Amino acid sequence: MAAGRDALWRDRDFGVFWLVQTLSALGDSFAMVALPLLVLKATGSVGQMGLLTGIAGVGTVVTGLFAGMIVDRVDRRRLLVLCDVARAVLYGAVPVYWLFSPRIWPLYLVMGVASVFSMLFQVGYVTAVANLVDRDQIVRANSRLETTNAIAAVLGPPLAGLITATFGATTAIGLDAVSFAISVLGLSLIRLRVPHTPPEVAMRWRDVRSSFLDGIRFLWRTPVLRALTMLLTVITFLSLGLTDVFIFYVRNQLGQGDQGVGVVLALTGVGTVLGAALTARMRQSLGFGACWLGACVLIGASIAVFGTTGDVVVAAGAGLVYSAGMALGGICSMSLRQMVTPDRLLGRVTAAFWTLHSALGPIGAATLTALVGAFGPRIPLLAVGATFGLIVLAGLCTPIRQRHPERHRIGSVGS
Repeated sequence: MAAGRDALWRDRDFGVFWLVQTLSALGDSFAMVALPLLVLKATGSVGQMGLLTGIAGVGTVVTGLFAGMIVDRVDRRRLLVLCDVARAVLYGAVPVYWLFSPRIWPLYLVMGVASVFSMLFQVGYVTAVANLVDRDQIVRANSRLETTNAIAAVLGPPLAGLITATFGATTAIGLDAVSFAISVLGLSLIRLRVPHTPPEVAMRWRDVRSSFLDGIRFLWRTPVLRALTMLLTVITFLSLGLTDVFIFYVRNQLGQGDQGVGVVLALTGVGTVLGAALTARMRQSLGFGACWLGACVLIGASIAVFGTTGDVVVAAGAGLVYSAGMALGGICSMSLRQMVTPDRLLGRVTAAFWTLHSALGPIGAATLTALVGAFGPRIPLLAVGATFGLIVLAGLCTPIRQRHPERHRIGSVGS
C-alpha cells in the first residue's frame, strides 16, 4: 500500500493530470451553479432548468453510441485535448453573445454540443487513468482524483455564487471556459504510462453499430457489470435532475439567495470529499458489495430527508450524506470497470456502460422537475428515496453483493 502511494506521488504525468483536472473541476462547479441560475433568472421556471439538463442528457446518450469506437481508435491524449479546446470555445462564447443578445435558446445549443465533447472526454478520461497508472493503483488514483475534484466542488459553488451575485452568471461561465484552456495546456505535457495503440483501421460510420455492440456484449457477459448497468439505469433516471431540484428547493422553498445556494452546495460538497477520500480504504476493508450497496442506502435516506425538512442546515446535512454516497458508489463502480475490462475494449465498454445507464436520464430529469414544479418537492423526493431501497434489495440478489467481483470470471469478445 505504501509503495502504491509513493509511486503516485512520484509520477509526474499523473501529477500534472491530477492538477489540471482539479482546476477543470473547479471551473465546472462554477458552471453548475451559474447556468441553472442564469436560466432561472431569465425564465423563473424550474421546468426550463430541467429542460436544459435534459438536452445535455440527450447529447450524452447519443454520443455514447459512437464515443467508444472513437476512443479505442485514436490517440486518447490528443482526443482529450481536442474536447477541452471545443468546450473552452463553447462556454467562452456564452458571455459574449449574452452581452449583445441575451436569449435562452443559445444556451440549449451550447449545452447540447458541449455534452457531445463532454461525453467523449469522460470516456477518454476513464481510459487515460487506466493507462496512466498500474492496475493495482487504479482505485487509489480514482480516489485521489475524485477527492481533489470534490474539494474544488466545495470551493467552487460559494465562489460561483459570489461571482454571480457580484458580476453576473456569465462571468462565472466564462471562468469555466478558462479552466478548460488550462486543462488543454496540462494535457499537452503528459504522456501515458501504458500507451494505448489504436488499431490501424479506417473509421467508418458503419462500424458504429458493431463497436457499440462489442461494449454491450462484454457488459452482458460480465455478470457484475450487467447488474450494475441495469441498476444504474434506474439510478440515473432518478438522480439526473436532482441538482436542479436542490437548487430550486434551496432558493425558492428555503428562501436563500444566489450566494446562499452556493454555500449550501459547497457544504454538500464536503460529503463528496469525504466519500472520495475514504473510498480506497473502505473498498479494501469492506469489499465492493458492502461499499456500493451501502452507498445506495445513504443516497436514498438523504434524499428522503431533503424532501421533508424545512431547515436549511438539515438540508445541507442531507446533501452532504447524498454526495458522500454518490462519490463512494461512483468510484467503486468506475474502478471495477477499469480493472476487469481489457484496454483494447475499455473505450467501447465505458461508452456502452454510460450510454445504457444514461438512456433514461433526460426523461427522468424532465419528469422529476415537472413533478416538483407541479406538486412541490416532498412527495417526489420521498418516492425517489424509497426507490433506492428497492435498488439495494435488487442488488443483494446479484454479483454486486460480492466482496471482490473482479476476481471472478469476466466476459469476452472477439475484437
